[in-house]
Amino acid sequence: MRVILAPMEGVVDDHMRDILSAINPFDLVVTEFVRVVNQLLPEKVFYKLCPELLNHGLTPSGTPVRVQLLGQEPDWMAENAIRAIELGSNGVDANFGCPAKTVNKSKGGAVLLQYPENIHKIVKAMRDAVPSEQPVTAKIRLGYEDKSLFMENALAVYEAGASELAIHARSKTDGYKPPAYWEYITEVRKRLPIPVIANGEIWNAADAQRCMDVTGCDSVMIGRGAISLPNLGDTIKTGATPYTWLQTLSLLMSYTEKELSGRKSDYYPSRIKQWFSYLNRQYPEADTLFRELRVYKTTEEIVKVLQQAHQSLR
Repeated sequence: MRVILAPMEGVVDDHMRDILSAINPFDLVVTEFVRVVNQLLPEKVFYKLCPELLNHGLTPSGTPVRVQLLGQEPDWMAENAIRAIELGSNGVDANFGCPAKTVNKSKGGAVLLQYPENIHKIVKAMRDAVPSEQPVTAKIRLGYEDKSLFMENALAVYEAGASELAIHARSKTDGYKPPAYWEYITEVRKRLPIPVIANGEIWNAADAQRCMDVTGCDSVMIGRGAISLPNLGDTIKTGATPYTWLQTLSLLMSYTEKELSGRKSDYYPSRIKQWFSYLNRQYPEADTLFRELRVYKTTEEIVKVLQQAHQSLR
């Protein structure tokens, strides 16, 4: 079994990858996407989004990191794939699942699911450019407005030479609303000889097991569930006990230290509130604490609330 941490734009940055990979036996983590338009991006763009490249493509705890690219021009996707590999990425991933309107308007992400032939061209260009020993992978949804092309898109990725395929079991129109349509992944897994990774609505170890039972996949990718239950990957792979609220609050304090000492400290209030929006699903205590801290706008005020809550539980 493999458990992979999903790319989540604006959520799973290098600090979050560091925090979560330290407490979970992830087999791989995938970065937020690097936006490719019409040029070979400078190295600093890759290092900013994926500072793990300076550590041989590993998180501080040693988990392999794979850079994800998003774009619609095959040649430029290929050029930037080469650069990612040369800088130390463990393989390279292509994003065909992002549902963001701004991305889709510029013909990137999930909008490409309407054009399997374009997906094939992009993946093939990347595969032809990247050394054969390095994985070229892709992540798709089941479709754009509907799921009618789900198999065509999956075959396009495979026939272009991809090493494996991750499938978020919803269309772009479905967004993140339950359910996830795992049975479509089952059909793809039966058809494709390459590994297929199942993604969508995995919130606990039981969900992961049901997903694998339905799809026949032996690999799962977790996104929002990993933010909602910080040691979800560990509960899936080893049967570990889910984190208590105190353990999670201690993790929040560690995250706070990293954020405040890093380059993104100005964004701390919005980032911590964002994390609480996910924690509310798993922990009633998170909802109670969020009601208290959400009225504050400054870092100092929010940190003080968190420190008091942490001290009261210790």
